[in-house]
Amino acid sequence: MYELRSVTKRYARGKDSVHALDGVDLTIADGDRLVIQGPTGGGKSTLLQMLGGLDRPTAGEVVFDGTDLARLSEARLTRVRSENIGFVFQSFNLIPTLTAQENVETALVPLGVKPKERRERAAEALRSVGLGERLAHLPSEMSGGQQQRVAIARALVKQPKVLLADEPTGNLDESMRDEIMDVLERMWKEFGLTFIMVTHDSGIAKKAPRLATIRKGRISVKENAGA
Repeated sequence: MYELRSVTKRYARGKDSVHALDGVDLTIADGDRLVIQGPTGGGKSTLLQMLGGLDRPTAGEVVFDGTDLARLSEARLTRVRSENIGFVFQSFNLIPTLTAQENVETALVPLGVKPKERRERAAEALRSVGLGERLAHLPSEMSGGQQQRVAIARALVKQPKVLLADEPTGNLDESMRDEIMDVLERMWKEFGLTFIMVTHDSGIAKKAPRLATIRKGRISVKENAGA
């Protein structure tokens, strides 16, 4: 699935150069569930952006299914993201003027799916996350947990190979956090996804089969015996 080889990402900060990633080597197999932890500014989100093709490394290779994402044209990279990678973010990123169903449909538009099929697939995706009765609701008419379920449905409606989640429970209380994690883990198992998640929550990290810790751009990975 993924093979990262000597991945480096540098950002200019005034006269200095900051290494967000510093020679990262990482292998992620099909169907893996990996949690990434580390201090703020340690490189977690930068790594997730590399895996999602949202940013390019300064040096190194980000190989996804045999293709180095860093070498693709923007058009081809956009196509790979649209077809293969679903994203879930802390802030939900829903369009406030669209209903739950319409928000989910937006993931299918770049794939050229016809309107009738878009509506059907969006409705089914929302039913799969327990929101079958909320198709016509706007984000403002839903709780934070429900909005995140819509975001999960939007990420999964295109049937991606990979689900990337950046602090998906960060804006939720503890009970809602557990509910969302249950949904994510169920989707991972049902769809055979490769699931990669960034979190500050140690309780979530302890349950992951693999845990990556990143500090100052350097990464270490261990199998989690407690998972």
